[in-house]
Amino acid sequence: MLLSCFQEEKFSKKYKLIAGIDEAGRGSWAGPVVVGCVIFNLKNFKNKKLKEINDSKKLTPRKREELFELICQNCLEWKIGISTEKEIDKIGILNATLMAIKRAIDNFSLKPEFLLTDALSNSKEKLSLGIPYESFIKGDEKIFSIAAASILAKVSRDKILKKMALKYPQYGFEKHKGYGTALHLNALKKYGICEVHRKTFKPIIKLNYF
Repeated sequence: MLLSCFQEEKFSKKYKLIAGIDEAGRGSWAGPVVVGCVIFNLKNFKNKKLKEINDSKKLTPRKREELFELICQNCLEWKIGISTEKEIDKIGILNATLMAIKRAIDNFSLKPEFLLTDALSNSKEKLSLGIPYESFIKGDEKIFSIAAASILAKVSRDKILKKMALKYPQYGFEKHKGYGTALHLNALKKYGICEVHRKTFKPIIKLNYF
């Protein structure tokens, strides 16, 4: 197994249902922020089928798809939470991410007792999640459950952006997934923004479409 399960084992002495959480799309210029949340049984950590779980950014799209299916088949429960680009514009990306986390948790039939999260903010202020949690800098690179959640979030969000690409083919969402690439920037300069762009993000504001 590439990643350590030390944190899951450490907190399992006090909590039975420990969920890993990570998000995809915080820095994107368009589309939603998507949160993945997953609960494993401790015995699943020794499942050889899951040994390739890693930070989603370090995996190919094909490998992410494969591991997405394995995670869903071998976890106790998993959920996705989404905050739209309009909600991001209204309440800010951090609050929208917290909202997506709470939506994912609220959908569980097995309610998590403790959360392992990737760091959401540089602030030392505790975040209001409603459940005890521990936040880890680069947690998706170090902790099994968080890495698994990152795969769930990334694959789910990519599917959403591919659907957006069918409605707005001129932007190439299927390629850059809404992030600030040269391709995306050139499309913005040529076509302007569309309804799924985050209008409060500085890169969009600087293009002076308002």
